[in-house]
Amino acid sequence: MKIPVLDLKPQYESIRADIQVAINRVLESGAFIMGPDVKLFEQEVAQYLGVKHAIGVNSGTDALVIGLKALGIGEGDEVITTPFSFFATAESIGNVGAKPVFADINPKSFNINPEEIKAKITPRTKAIMPVHLYGCPAAMGQIMDIAQEYGLKVIEDCAQSFGARFYEKSSDINSKFTGTIGDVGAFSFFPSKNLGAYGDGGLIATNNDQVAELAKALRVHGAKKKYHNEMLGYNSRLDTLQAAILRVKLPHIDAWNDGRRKVAEIYNELLVDVPGIITPKLADGHVFHQYTIRVTDGKREQVQQYLASQDISTMIYYPIPQDQLPVYQGKYPVNPVSDKLAQEVLSLPIWVELHQSTVEQVVKIIKQALSR
Repeated sequence: MKIPVLDLKPQYESIRADIQVAINRVLESGAFIMGPDVKLFEQEVAQYLGVKHAIGVNSGTDALVIGLKALGIGEGDEVITTPFSFFATAESIGNVGAKPVFADINPKSFNINPEEIKAKITPRTKAIMPVHLYGCPAAMGQIMDIAQEYGLKVIEDCAQSFGARFYEKSSDINSKFTGTIGDVGAFSFFPSKNLGAYGDGGLIATNNDQVAELAKALRVHGAKKKYHNEMLGYNSRLDTLQAAILRVKLPHIDAWNDGRRKVAEIYNELLVDVPGIITPKLADGHVFHQYTIRVTDGKREQVQQYLASQDISTMIYYPIPQDQLPVYQGKYPVNPVSDKLAQEVLSLPIWVELHQSTVEQVVKIIKQALSR
């Protein structure tokens, strides 16, 4: 039996009837761009997250770009972020004319290390962009303290963390959703995400009225009023069909996230004493967009190849840190923790309906691979 790294079919089967109703409603309305479902979805997401504004856009990347632009980040500015993320993180910073500055990560969380952030602050630093990688909340308490101390904006890259919460009992941001703590939260609804559309989609969350107003204008060619373009903007609207689909899915997100966490707990229990494997920390609020282990002693390719030979799919997120990609060749020194983890990380199959027997099979094959 082939085991994919992700299987979306069981989720679709569970909501098929509601999805068909939503799609038919949009098709019959003919309102394919900025139709009623977009506004309703924005209202429902804002209520779920507990923010004043939720602005639907075309993708998670656009959410980052427009979020940065709405915060006033631009030419000559520096934004501190993690090297260990998908390129959209750094790319969005460059695409508004700013410079990404990379601070190394915490090996336990895979997220940006606040102590490393402080060392990278310069007079040109205007913002921090933490990424809640794999669905694990970054150290937002410390990050917000740094931002306040140095007068910096914070834009959260929540592409992998919809529904994740940050927990820190001594903090006034305890139990807040990721994306609602900084000045802006940027979400992706790419189909593989915990809350995924059936195509591209993204969202900007903010409590700042001015940022929201700018973001709404920027997504429609910089116009607050049709045909009265006040600034250079983008064509970045969330399709009505995708909004309707996401409206069906949103009420299920907490249960789905709980299901992913239960799968992660089974993996951790079965892998806890396996030599050469470091399991991810079951941090409070983690929603496990990916279940990512570390394979030490240079054996990752050995394990991945053997799993593939047994029809078990895996992924490497990410084989090359952003700061070492060809686009930045020679421009940045290596961040040692990020560089080391890029050679060790391996993401295993995970989805809500993944049966325990299948998890046991994956772990069995991992053990066989390591003993070869």
